[in-house]
Amino acid sequence: MQYDMLRLFFTIVVAFLVAYASTPIVKILAAKIGAIDVPKDDRRMHKMPIPRLGGVAIFYGFIVAILCFCEIDRSIQGILIGSVIIVAVGVLDDVIQLKAIYKLLGQILAAGAVVFHGVTIEYFTNPNFLSPETYIPLGVWAIPITIMWIVGVTNAVNLIDGLDGLAVGVSSISSASLFSISLITKETNISILTAAVAGAGFGFMPYNMFPATIFMGDTGAMFLGFILSCVSILGLFKGYAVISFAIPFLILGLPIFDTGFAIIRRLYRGKSPMAPDRGHLHHRLIDMGFNQKQTVTILCIASGLLSLSAVVLMISGAFRAMILIAAVILLTGVGFNLFNNTIEEEVEENNELQ
Repeated sequence: MQYDMLRLFFTIVVAFLVAYASTPIVKILAAKIGAIDVPKDDRRMHKMPIPRLGGVAIFYGFIVAILCFCEIDRSIQGILIGSVIIVAVGVLDDVIQLKAIYKLLGQILAAGAVVFHGVTIEYFTNPNFLSPETYIPLGVWAIPITIMWIVGVTNAVNLIDGLDGLAVGVSSISSASLFSISLITKETNISILTAAVAGAGFGFMPYNMFPATIFMGDTGAMFLGFILSCVSILGLFKGYAVISFAIPFLILGLPIFDTGFAIIRRLYRGKSPMAPDRGHLHHRLIDMGFNQKQTVTILCIASGLLSLSAVVLMISGAFRAMILIAAVILLTGVGFNLFNNTIEEEVEENNELQ
């Protein structure tokens, strides 16, 4: 047990230090090869060109820590191969702006590498408490559903990467909650994977917080989404409790909700689901009057509370998790109502002064 805890500790430390130390080098490299994000529409919140290859530093911190401390079995091999593919696609996109179809094909290829190495969603835990069947086997649907899950979460994290520190903050919080649950279930390899992701994310974070000096780009956002989706399959869909099917959706609830709402919104407006717009959660909070720091803080707190709900669900059961979620919804509603009233009062005061 002490040996495992030392491995976990050093995994976090190594991932953090390598990501932190390599980010300035990656920043110079991004400038040299032209991986620069130039603000050219109202969806972008920054005003000056900023390097966007920071995901390479996150991946570097992660892979060094994994190679040092993780036991590389067949499933881990598949995840690492898939990670290399997804990072390569991300780097190409950050440098030359790939078309959406090419990115999607790359994501499917990366997911296919994971599935080929045996990482699949073989069954869901049956949500029907009255049914005598504990699990619902997926059979021939296991492979397509697994690929859809990996590709979906990969894009979900990519879509929330719209403000300084948002995607890396949400991903690190999700990794920390997955880390906690893997400790509870005594899955050491999964604990090391999540510790490496969280450590690398926190190592990159000082450079990415507002005002950011470097963005993670699609390289980092797709990599983090890819890893989180794969870890959720390894550790949670396999089923440790009757409610385990809900845990990944809670932990990754913020990006999943934002992506699902974006798809519905775009289809309703007669647009392609892949067409960019300015309707994401962070855009809406900015339009309500919050600044970037406040918006990122609000969304990270929301992600943290959802992740905490998943841990409570795992430890204490569905009833107590529902109490926590209900309390969060109530608190959020009251908070937004007070904020809107404050904004309206300020507008009225300004009108009176004019």
